[in-house]
Amino acid sequence: MTGLRYVYAVCRPFGTPLQAQLTGVAGKPAKLLPHHDLVAVVSEVPEADFAEEPLRAHLEDLDWLAATARAHQGVIDALTVVTTPLPLRLATVFRDDSGVRTMMEAREDHFLRTLDRLEGRVEWGVKVYLETEQPEKAQPAAPAKAASGRDYLRQRRQQTRAHEDLWQRAETFATRLHETLSALAEDTRLHAPQNAVLSGSAGRNVLNAAYLVPRTGSEEFVELVDRTKDDAPGLRVELTGPWAAYSFARDTAEEGTGP
Repeated sequence: MTGLRYVYAVCRPFGTPLQAQLTGVAGKPAKLLPHHDLVAVVSEVPEADFAEEPLRAHLEDLDWLAATARAHQGVIDALTVVTTPLPLRLATVFRDDSGVRTMMEAREDHFLRTLDRLEGRVEWGVKVYLETEQPEKAQPAAPAKAASGRDYLRQRRQQTRAHEDLWQRAETFATRLHETLSALAEDTRLHAPQNAVLSGSAGRNVLNAAYLVPRTGSEEFVELVDRTKDDAPGLRVELTGPWAAYSFARDTAEEGTGP
């Protein structure tokens, strides 16, 4: 390798080879870099794109960022099939193999403890959306001549109460669902609700949660989520996963410095 080192994840040594055609960021193949009881999964990336200054500029380019994130996720997904990876942040880059090994040496105890905690476990994501909430412009307009100002205000109060009741029902359902799913999970994370404009998902996000679940308990977890979908008229429940445990891999390595 002659370029910079892009690090996808750290894991324990594993005997299963990576997919022969697995490519990562910048179209380069992923390689294993062992150090003591750890293995870093890395690939070579060009300095022209991943040194400190060009990387900072690229991170403002949404198209570039999306392509890089897809390639990064592809490697993590492949690792999740054969081992338990500890994913590092997107665009974690070091100058050379020595820099990667120095990072693993400095954080070896933390990595080993975290990998022990995540071993045999995957992350499932669950989101709940309120679908029947009507945008302001979709509300029926007050008749131009027949309604008085008092009638208009009464109509607006009724609409407000209906909106509040709908939102309260959605929050109650989401809270109950989270409590039920948490009983099957070893750990949970509540993330901030997604912005509909940024995510492109229809409806208003009520619950955005991640659950750390043993692989052996995943089938039961998925079946439970599926059963709840019929109990939520006007709400949409989305399940994603299984993923590597991004939400539970705390304190990942700091981004390496470019040349």
